[in-house]
Amino acid sequence: MFRNLSAALVALFLLCLCGNSMLARDLEDIRADGVLRHLGVPYANFNTGDGHGLDVELMQRFAASLGLRYEYVASDWNTIINDLVGKQVKPQGDAALLLGEAPVRGDIIANGLTVLPWRQQVLTYSSPTFPTQVWLIAAAGSSMQPITASGSLEQDIAAVKKLLAGKSVLGKNNTCLAPELYFLAEADARTLDFEGGLNDLAPAVIQGRAESALLDVPDTLVALSKWPGQIKVLGPVSEPQEMGVAFRKDSPKLHAAFEDFFRTIWRDGRYRALVEKYYPDVFTYYPEFFARP
Repeated sequence: MFRNLSAALVALFLLCLCGNSMLARDLEDIRADGVLRHLGVPYANFNTGDGHGLDVELMQRFAASLGLRYEYVASDWNTIINDLVGKQVKPQGDAALLLGEAPVRGDIIANGLTVLPWRQQVLTYSSPTFPTQVWLIAAAGSSMQPITASGSLEQDIAAVKKLLAGKSVLGKNNTCLAPELYFLAEADARTLDFEGGLNDLAPAVIQGRAESALLDVPDTLVALSKWPGQIKVLGPVSEPQEMGVAFRKDSPKLHAAFEDFFRTIWRDGRYRALVEKYYPDVFTYYPEFFARP
C-alpha cells in the first residue's frame, strides 16, 4: 500500500510540474520559433551584467550551434527557477514545494547554478560545467583567523563552524549560500539573509555589514581579484559541489542537444579556453575537474 501511495505522490508531483506545459517548449518548438531564451542573473564571471561572461558565451555558442538566435532574459535569484518551470517553487530543506503557477519566461538556465537536492526535484541538470564549494570569508582586518587545514575536510568544516559561534554571517536564501543548508544556526552563528545580490556579498563584509559571509568558489575568486588584500578566506563550509546548466524536466531533447554540444567543446578544448578567459585561477584549485576526459 505504501509503495502505491509513494508512486501516486510522485505522479502527482510530476503532473503539477508539467501542468504549465502548454507554455513550456522543447527543441522542436524552439527551432520553430527560431530563438533560444537564456535565463540569467548577473553573478560573478558567469554573467557580468554587460553581455559577457562564461555562461553567456556558452549559451551564445549553443544557440549558434542549433542555428538559433540567442536571447538573454533577465531574472533574479528569487524567481529564476519559477521563470523556467512555470511554477512557484519554494525550497524547504532538501525538498521543493510547488505553490502555484508562474509564467514561463525562458528555455534554459545557465548562471553558475549549483546542483542542490531541492533544485534536482524540479530541474534536469546538464553534465557538470564548473566545480565549486562554499567558503566562509571575512574582512582582512577581522579577528577571525583562517583555520589550519587538517587533511580532513570534515574536521576543517567543523573548525570553521566553531569560528562562527556568536558571530554574524551573511547568506542568501534560495541560493547555494542559504545558511540553513549548512546548519549554521546549530553552530550558534547569527545568520542574516542578505537582501542584495550575490555580487554584493563581499563588499558588504568589507563595509562591516556582518562579521563574515558565505561565498562560493567562483565569486570568491572574483572578489579576491577585485578587492585584493581586503578579504580573507577562513575555510570551507561545504563539501565540494558542482554547477551545471538547467532544463525543464519536459525538455529532454533540448537537454540532449546541449549534452552533445558540451561534450564536443569539452573535448576539443573550446570550453577550457572559455574558462581560462573568465576564471584563470580555478585550475589551481580544481585541476582534477578539468582533467576529466
